[in-house]
Amino acid sequence: MAKDTPKNPAMRVASWWTRQQDLETFRLARFFSLTSFVIIVLSTALLTLLLAHRAQQMALKKSQDYLKLLAANLNHQVFQQFLLPTAILKQGNVRVAEPDQYQLLDQVVRNTIHGFHVEKLALYDEVGFLAYSTVPAELGKDCFEVVGVRQALFGEEYFELPGRHLLWAILARLSHSEARLTGYFPFRLEGKESQDLGAVVGVFEITQNITRDLAEISRFQLIILLVSTLIMGGLFLALRHIVKQAEVIMERRQAEQRALEAQLHQAERLAALGEMTAGVAHEIRNPLGIISSTAELLHQRLSRYEPGNRLAQIIVEEATRLNNKVTEFLDFARPRLPNLQPVDLEKVLERSLEFLEPEIRRLNIQVTRHYQMNGRPQVADPELLHQAFLNILLNALQAMPHGGELRVSLTAGPNGGSHIRMEDTGEGIDPERLKKIFNPFFTTKEKGSGLGLPIVKSIVDSHQGEIRVESEPGRGTAVIIHLPPLLG
Repeated sequence: MAKDTPKNPAMRVASWWTRQQDLETFRLARFFSLTSFVIIVLSTALLTLLLAHRAQQMALKKSQDYLKLLAANLNHQVFQQFLLPTAILKQGNVRVAEPDQYQLLDQVVRNTIHGFHVEKLALYDEVGFLAYSTVPAELGKDCFEVVGVRQALFGEEYFELPGRHLLWAILARLSHSEARLTGYFPFRLEGKESQDLGAVVGVFEITQNITRDLAEISRFQLIILLVSTLIMGGLFLALRHIVKQAEVIMERRQAEQRALEAQLHQAERLAALGEMTAGVAHEIRNPLGIISSTAELLHQRLSRYEPGNRLAQIIVEEATRLNNKVTEFLDFARPRLPNLQPVDLEKVLERSLEFLEPEIRRLNIQVTRHYQMNGRPQVADPELLHQAFLNILLNALQAMPHGGELRVSLTAGPNGGSHIRMEDTGEGIDPERLKKIFNPFFTTKEKGSGLGLPIVKSIVDSHQGEIRVESEPGRGTAVIIHLPPLLG
């Protein structure tokens, strides 16, 4: 030990400003805070841009739907009030260039689009020549080479969008430029039935000024940017405070860890894991409960102002998932003694299957039941058995991601007691892994804790029962539980 190192760890921790190791910790905290600040700023900017892009796409979709409805109405009005009467009156000689026909068409068009904020409307004939326009234009001009006209003559709608770039809404606001959306729609003859698509006899070109919509997007974007900045700034300040407070705590924990290492190495592996699990669960559950309850309150408040905001709900869901993991560790480290009472095992199995019903439907799994207990009670703890059955059934469902059959049977034992068999038609387990399935922390799942089946075995053992697993790769897995009639 170096001469300048105090024998008392508390003295060394208290003087962390002057120690090289403490200075390294301090530099790490500062680096962590700076990195977090950069990440928060970048995340806020990215979130704002993504929200602006989404709002832009929604505004464009709304405008496109608006033009589609207008084009359908215009097609009907022009056909019924202009094309059909003119064809009858002129014996099929429809020529928009004639003054009386042009005047009638103009009257029909303007009556139809009145109040729809249409900036320009043009009509092309069946070969792409400009036949009519609400603004001064060169009538009779061949416009077949215009992409929208050509697409519409072939029966397809076409839109000329003002821009698709992610920064479009920002740039549009800064430049104060006008933004327009132009749509080309086929002008069709109407059949006897409204849903029939008639022949294309022309093209409607409709132009709408959507500058006002862009201004709304920009205002929405600025609000999101401001709110996100305030939230992220508050989180950063809280994180900075936590990091500064953690500097001394880190040193204290290191001293405690060194003091405990000798004891941990002397204890048996499972006993050590049990003590550590209980300690970690105690430390986690208190702040976890605060996080969950706070997130629920935040969700209730946000739902009044931002019904679509799921951030608080995500926090609640993740806190619940973490609490379930902590519960698994506690159940393994400190198994509960069964509260024995007469139990209808059919009801316990049905309760477990009902709990997993949404997942069963989602995976399209067929459940086959075979109960022969006829209501005869079994002395057991219904809650512990429910937990065990859930673990087994959930493993069965996860083994059949593409569907299959789940067979659940309940029969009376030859000398009393009960036999429960849960069998799936899933992937199966190879012999080497089958030997390890009851080992703590052994799992083949990426997110599994490896405690599900050990907990099941612990529950069955507490009932003085027996459990075994039969499986073949590719042919499914069966879990068989025998519970005795009387427990000592």
